[in-house]
Amino acid sequence: MSINNFKIPAVALGTWAWGDSGEIGDGYFGSSLTHAELEEVADKARAAGFTLWDTAVVYGMGHSETVLGQVLKRFARRDYQLSTKFTPQAAGSGENPMADMLEQSLTRLGTDYIDLYWIHNPADVARWTPHLIPLLKSGKVKHVGVSNHNLSEIELADRILGEAGYRVEAIQNHYSLLYRRSEDAGILDYSRNRGVPFFAYMVLEQGALNGKYGPENPLPEGTNRAKAYNGMLPQLKAMTDKLA
Repeated sequence: MSINNFKIPAVALGTWAWGDSGEIGDGYFGSSLTHAELEEVADKARAAGFTLWDTAVVYGMGHSETVLGQVLKRFARRDYQLSTKFTPQAAGSGENPMADMLEQSLTRLGTDYIDLYWIHNPADVARWTPHLIPLLKSGKVKHVGVSNHNLSEIELADRILGEAGYRVEAIQNHYSLLYRRSEDAGILDYSRNRGVPFFAYMVLEQGALNGKYGPENPLPEGTNRAKAYNGMLPQLKAMTDKLA
């Protein structure tokens, strides 16, 4: 799928876990990857045709962006796309907090433009959406999307951008077999009918849906994932049994 001249890959590679702490390899997701091993991840991703990397300012409060920029600097900028996010709750108090946050992201990522720039959540859509327009005009942001917005918030953002000749070009929401709110709320239909790419995140529910866990083999007790997902595993088994 394409937005203007930007061909949207089918899969974006998320680097949320790369920003868990201030030290590479000291993460909270069972990962102990060194810088060299992260470069190997990038090499294998590139060889397999993956080109879109997704991060955010608040992933490790800038650390994910820094690590990603370091890992990708060996490649020509034209060979990959960057997706990062403006988070309203982390905005500064300057004259233009979004522009300030973008400049910080550009520095950490080692680039002079972002392919796909998101508003991370719908905190005051009317206030923050207009700030995307001068960034688009400057060329520092090529395309824009909204994340974690409901349907009315998406429509409002699209109207605001539309007044300046732009539009919401992508939507990113939590969506999985167990979490189908975007489907129930009509967001998937909106996306499909308007030709707006929909990026689903947490499609495997942080490993709960990867096939390893089930009613007979629940997630480890005492973990946050167990609290969130163990009660849903019988529901998932019933769904998969019906499809079998």
